[in-house]
Amino acid sequence: MSMVLNDDANMLKDAARGFLGKSAPVSQLRKLRDDGSEDGFDRQTWAAMAEMGWTGVLVPEAHGGVDMGYVAAGVIAEEMGRTLTASPYLSTAVMGATALSRFGSDAQKSEWLPKLAAGEAVTAVAVDEGRKHNPARVGVTAERSGNGFRLNGRKGFVAEGHVADMLIVSARTAGGEADAEGITLFLVPRNAAGVSVERADMVDSRNSASVTLENVDVTADAVLGEVDGGLKPLEAVLDAGRAGLAAEMSGSAQQCLETTADYLKERKQFGQIIGTFQALQHRAAHLYSEVELGKSIVLKALQTLDAAPEHAAMMVCAAKAKLGQVAQLAAREAIQMHGGIGMTDEFDIGFYIKRIRVAEALYGDANYHADKFARMRKY
Repeated sequence: MSMVLNDDANMLKDAARGFLGKSAPVSQLRKLRDDGSEDGFDRQTWAAMAEMGWTGVLVPEAHGGVDMGYVAAGVIAEEMGRTLTASPYLSTAVMGATALSRFGSDAQKSEWLPKLAAGEAVTAVAVDEGRKHNPARVGVTAERSGNGFRLNGRKGFVAEGHVADMLIVSARTAGGEADAEGITLFLVPRNAAGVSVERADMVDSRNSASVTLENVDVTADAVLGEVDGGLKPLEAVLDAGRAGLAAEMSGSAQQCLETTADYLKERKQFGQIIGTFQALQHRAAHLYSEVELGKSIVLKALQTLDAAPEHAAMMVCAAKAKLGQVAQLAAREAIQMHGGIGMTDEFDIGFYIKRIRVAEALYGDANYHADKFARMRKY
């Protein structure tokens, strides 16, 4: 498999860069933050993304999508990482579409996929309950009640949770809190009786929420996949999100490098352009090498998700772990080589390190995925 983008992907990349650079630059995120936006993203920009087909990039054509695959989805996410675009793209167009198209019933697909493709609905995945990512540890309970289930418990760090129309919730229907078996996925409307959502103020000015479920009744039709067999589809959905995050962090890392390289060519110290200082050249060269390695492993993960999704977990782990390290290195080096002004709010570069810190932790940080990779390799 060629480790380069094909012509269609390159055209999509150019189109995405042009649109986002004009319609969703970093200044838009700054304005959303300063204005205290209730949504945390621009609805008009989201509607424009839907018109271009981005919200249906993983939705089958039979349900109104364009079904371009994960490489295309990653190309869009990468360009969003360059401009720090705030949107429910990852939670909805990537994770929500993956969950419903791969594991939804015919009725669930017919009801929700056209809405996702049209940008008319937002989904969020409610998985984590503790301070660290651990999808197999589920304390939220789902007890049999009539012809359905009654859910109780709390989820935290739910990306786009407070703007979601539908929550994809992992709950325990059997076994103990740490058992791999006995987990079931449910589609829970955010406005269902007993659901309370509290938005959290994030350091990256993006959306996250805490979700409390108190005697929330759902029918059996709300089950996504099989009862007691939800961990495998949950990991597949999370892997789609992890690959999307890796692509986003790759875009952010590339932009940090380019912005810093431009600054090194302009800033003078002691009467000289600082880009002529060998120490800074070495650091920039090292960062360039890491960024290029990161781009390659992200592309491989996305290609594997397209060609053999059932075998993609290891490559996704590698991509999320590597880009968590690379993107943080890129952000730190950008701050360092900008000097004191890099820490000021006046310069956009500070927004990158904040978003990268959150993206690196979301759905498993570099340490989590390095450990998971080692376990899969039986180290």
